This record gives sequence, structure tokens and C-alpha cells, in this order.
Amino acid sequence: MKFELIKMWLGNWRSAIEIVLLSVGIYYGYLYFRGTRGAKVLTGLAIVFLTLTLISQLLNLVVIGWIVRSFSVFLAVALVVIFQPELRRGLAELGGHPIFSLTSEKRETVHDVVEAVTQLAHKQFGALIAIERDTSIRVYEETGVVLDAELSIELMLTIFHPKAALHDGGVIVRNGRIAAAACIFPVSQRETLDRSLGLRHRAGLGITEESDAVAVVISEETGAISICHRRRIERNFTPETFRKRISEILLQGPYEEETSEQLAREVDLPATRDHPLVPDQEKRRDDAVVV
Repeated sequence: MKFELIKMWLGNWRSAIEIVLLSVGIYYGYLYFRGTRGAKVLTGLAIVFLTLTLISQLLNLVVIGWIVRSFSVFLAVALVVIFQPELRRGLAELGGHPIFSLTSEKRETVHDVVEAVTQLAHKQFGALIAIERDTSIRVYEETGVVLDAELSIELMLTIFHPKAALHDGGVIVRNGRIAAAACIFPVSQRETLDRSLGLRHRAGLGITEESDAVAVVISEETGAISICHRRRIERNFTPETFRKRISEILLQGPYEEETSEQLAREVDLPATRDHPLVPDQEKRRDDAVVV
């Protein structure tokens, strides 16, 4: 009996591997397409195809069975056309995996971003910052105002000041420089998102769905920090936890404080809420708009 089981296993191990691979592929395909605009289309096509196949087999309908088999090739091509945005994002996400990533931000850039985000969160300035990685996002840079300026905490605070002309929209950081400000990012249309997410958070998710960029979002109402990357959003970071998490993503390692000599060129700005820079900041805090 034991030898028969071993012989059966050796004879069918390829089939078992195929079943496992197909099951994993279907499961992760379901997780990826769930909540997208093409999910309902895929569900409808699957129901029609399976229903026609089942009816043709049970009732021995030769013509309908031939039509279903003949159109299966055209259906595969149609699926590629219909789900082109989802497939493109999926392949981009696969190529942007840390294993295949060629980009690693400099520690000075990460330090400046961390300090700027900390200051913006303390002052409750709403902000959206996209850090470009391997995939170019120049197409969104053209929707804003090109700056090509050195990244600094002071410039970030100036851009996202509520009274500044460029505070609406997102900032693109490329190679340690601020490439553009007031950029318009694509808004995520996923149906499974929390309805409490505002337009700024959805735009942060949208840019990560179209590229491998990492987006940092600061809520104007609460000052809460969120990170969007690889089509996911992580929310409610404190400055300390944000420092660690953004370093893991961009540096693929722990954050290390710079020495005093390296930071000598920087001027620390007061991080206090007792005396806001904007005179009507206290009134703005009562605004019920969620961003």
C-alpha cells in the first residue's frame, strides 16, 4: 500500500504543482482586481462564459459549445484591452519591488524629507509629497510649476504654507531636488477605500498606482502623517514612527541620525503650535473638511 501511494505521488506530482500554482494565481488575481473598476466587468464575463459552457455541456449543444471555444481566443485579447490599466499597474508594481529596484535615496534627502514633514505636521499644514524612484513621473510634473530647486526644509514650509500660491497640489522630489510644485496627481478610484479618505490621500494613492513613487500625505485638519507606496496607504504615523518607516522604504534599512557637522548648514525651525504662523490658523482647525 505504501509503495502504491509513493508511486501515485511520483506519477502525479506535476499535476499537484499545477493545481497549487493555479490556485495561488487565481487567489492573488482576485485580491488585485477586487475593488477596481474592471472587477464587475471581469465578474460578468466569467459568469456568461461559465454559464454558456455549462449549458452546452449538459444539453449537448454543439453549436453553442463551438462558439464558446472559438471565441475564447478573442476573449483573451479582449480581456487584455479591457484590463490594460490594471495589468500595466500590476506589472509596474512587480518591477518596482525592492528586489528589482535600482533606486536608493541618499540619506541627506531622507533626512530633509523627514524634518520637513515633521515641521509641516506640527504646524498642521496640509501637504502631498511624491518621491520619484525608478518610474518617471515627469508627465505629472508638467501639470504643475517647474522649480528644479534644492530640497530644503524652509522651501517645503514655504510651498505648503496655506497662504502660498503653490500649496494646492503635490510636490515632486527627484534626485534630492524639488522638481515641481502644485502638481495634479491621478486620484485613486478603488471602491474598497475608506470613505473618510480625502482628495489629498486619494491622490497620494493614485500616484503610487501609476508608478513606483512613494507619496507622503499630511492632513490639514489633524496633522496626521500617512505614507502611500505600492498601492497601499499606511496612516497615523508619529514623527518618530514616520522616520523609521520612510527609512525602511527609501533606504531599505534603519534610519541613522546625521552628525552635527553634516547638519551644520541647516537651521532648526521652531516646532510649536502655540503661535501659528497663520493668524487664522485656529479658525481653520475648526474646519470640518477632511483632507
